[in-house]
Amino acid sequence: MPLVVPGVTTNDPEVSKTSEWMDKLCGKTLGDEHSETTFCKKDLPEQTRVIKPGTMVTKDFNPDRLNVNVDDEGKVSHVYHG
Repeated sequence: MPLVVPGVTTNDPEVSKTSEWMDKLCGKTLGDEHSETTFCKKDLPEQTRVIKPGTMVTKDFNPDRLNVNVDDEGKVSHVYHG
């Protein structure tokens, strides 16, 4: 039986999608074009919300929505679906 560690090894496609977006976005800023330090906003999924510090957000769960948290400098700190 294989070892399954939540958040590290999983067969859940939602976790895989989130990890993929985390790898693409973490540490980058969102802008109008791609570079080493910037990710183009237009390439984010249609149902994406960018959450800045202090921004109020609803608590409704939408498994297709990508939530992108940015810090005070506009860099992506983490992402999650929901």
